[in-house]
Amino acid sequence: MSDVLVRFAPSPTGLLHVGNVRTALVNWLYARAAGGRFLLRLDDTDDERSEARYAEAIERDLTWLGMDWDTFAKQSDRLDRYDAAAEKLKASGRLYPCWETPEELSLKRKAQLSAGRPPVYDRGALKLTEDEKAARLDAGEQPHWRFLLNHEEVRWDDLVRGEASHHMSSLSDPVLIRADGRPIYTLASVVDDAELGVTHILRGEDHVTNSAAQVQLFEALGAAVPAMGHLSLLAGADGEGLSKRLGSLSIESLREEGLEPMALTSLLAKIGTSDPIEVRPDMAALAAEFDIAKFGRATPRFDPAELRQMNAKLLHETGFDAVADRLSSAGIEGGAAFWNAVRGNLEVMADTELWWRVVKGPVEGEMRPEDAPVLDAAVEFLPDGPWTEDTWTPETWKAWTGAIREKTGVKGRDLFMPIRVALTGERHGPELRDLLSLIGRDEVLSRLMAGTGQ
Repeated sequence: MSDVLVRFAPSPTGLLHVGNVRTALVNWLYARAAGGRFLLRLDDTDDERSEARYAEAIERDLTWLGMDWDTFAKQSDRLDRYDAAAEKLKASGRLYPCWETPEELSLKRKAQLSAGRPPVYDRGALKLTEDEKAARLDAGEQPHWRFLLNHEEVRWDDLVRGEASHHMSSLSDPVLIRADGRPIYTLASVVDDAELGVTHILRGEDHVTNSAAQVQLFEALGAAVPAMGHLSLLAGADGEGLSKRLGSLSIESLREEGLEPMALTSLLAKIGTSDPIEVRPDMAALAAEFDIAKFGRATPRFDPAELRQMNAKLLHETGFDAVADRLSSAGIEGGAAFWNAVRGNLEVMADTELWWRVVKGPVEGEMRPEDAPVLDAAVEFLPDGPWTEDTWTPETWKAWTGAIREKTGVKGRDLFMPIRVALTGERHGPELRDLLSLIGRDEVLSRLMAGTGQ
């Protein structure tokens, strides 16, 4: 096993959606392709918004998608580590107290913008004397704490974007500790990455600026800076952001719609890369093809319609052994013959229940008077039973329908549609020749006769 350790670090403040699951998947595939490890870390220091039900949902969703983790951590268990890091930064002069209120900071930003200057924190707190600081503390005013950036250019070789750089004079010194003493994500994340041994950070391009500041924070703590890669963010099929649609694109909602996990992971693993988007049978196949260098900088588009097409294709290509237990659990006992008959018409697995009801009956079809001659001939020439794999063959079907055609002079759609509606109650579906032996001769005869009004 290599020393590669990546992490997925969601906050348990809501349900996972396709955007953050794509990030998780890229990290998981990177680890598996490199023979490394995958860390699931819950960034749950926001105790006002973090909820146990969301933490449980995160683990449930990742497990359903096939993304197992090698190690697990919760930030709420590591608060003492953030305190220790903060003290180290204070001692080195890189973490300093500030007392500005949100209203005061807002006024400063407005004044800077009005003067045509970037709204960067002016480091006014550094001008306070020790007496002024003591007076504020004596008055019960608790400070928030900012990390003092070195105003220099930070560079790194981004695994996705290539050479990246950011001059830190364009950034405000980030707040690391709230006035109530709680650590901000920026500090907690860097401390965890450093102490837990994360070697590679793969996340969205919206974190590029954060990464520049965190490079200096790693260095200030005396820690190695992990390799970093920033992925383009997903957009919808129309090119617009997904933010307004995430409720309908939660993993929980997609699972409830009956979508298969491998359809989703196959799509998310490939969009934004140079690879063709194709269904893969399992996660190992995705890992074998994974290469972070295949990801480009163009905005990838997530189309739910494409996901559903892939879901159908996956089911069409799935063998019976892979679904036997699921069919049995649903009370479907038709075996491989049933699965092979219907799988080409499935969009989601739940559609099998419709076709099993068609097989078992009863069915109701809206017949027309002009259909009666076809159904009468179908009854007249119906092959003798019992029907087995040996006695009901494509040749049997061909002979039966040929006899109906010769007797009635009807052919094509006008011949087959009345038989389909009488036997299935549906105007579209699996090949009739494959369904008839499953329905059985007695039931087929009964349905045909009902269609003729007998």
